[in-house]
Amino acid sequence: MTKSSPPSAERAFTLIELLVVIVTIGILAAVFIPAATSVIERAKATKDLSNLRQIGMGTQLYMNDNNGVFPGSGTVTWMSNLEANQKYLSAWRVLQSPFDKRASSEAGTGSPVSPISYGINPSVYSSGVAISADKITKPVTFIVFSPAQDTGNTVRFNTTATATFAAPGVTESAGTSNPGGTANGGTHASRTKINALCADWHAETMLWSGTGPAFTHTDTAGGTDPDGPNRWSP
Repeated sequence: MTKSSPPSAERAFTLIELLVVIVTIGILAAVFIPAATSVIERAKATKDLSNLRQIGMGTQLYMNDNNGVFPGSGTVTWMSNLEANQKYLSAWRVLQSPFDKRASSEAGTGSPVSPISYGINPSVYSSGVAISADKITKPVTFIVFSPAQDTGNTVRFNTTATATFAAPGVTESAGTSNPGGTANGGTHASRTKINALCADWHAETMLWSGTGPAFTHTDTAGGTDPDGPNRWSP
């Protein structure tokens, strides 16, 4: 009779092997998670630009029908003018930035409940009355719409800027700076960048603060910014 060999015992991981696996997973996570976060942020920024372009097209259509005058006047909001019977905007959801984490929904025409993330430059109004586009001297610099945030260290949108918000303009706010220095108020890139729609109807991503195309322009020469009256500063 042949003698059968005993069954081999299952080999278990040693402590060192287990630690190597855990460290490897940690390294992969440290590389993957920031990359995934960056991709998600870029996607949101692209969607944000798309929303602004749609708002811009709707505004142009409205102004074509109303002698070149901007939407919103008195107690009628600009967003109500644009979305009235879905004539200039197809849905209220366009008015909510992807960076805005507030709950959103479409309750049907006439009953909008989605938050409004974008503000219109208060300078397009004079004593509560909307001005016409020919009053703007430098359209390529003049910002008409941008995400309207509240103050804070993180991106947080104005809680009062809802569909029922009566005022035609919403103030931009910069977050507090800790431990000091210039406060950033953008929506992405660590709040250093923000999207904006200018009066020549181009949408772009710009720095929140700087000497180039920036939401809040800084004149490093110590003089007066010649485009100061033409831009939207918080």
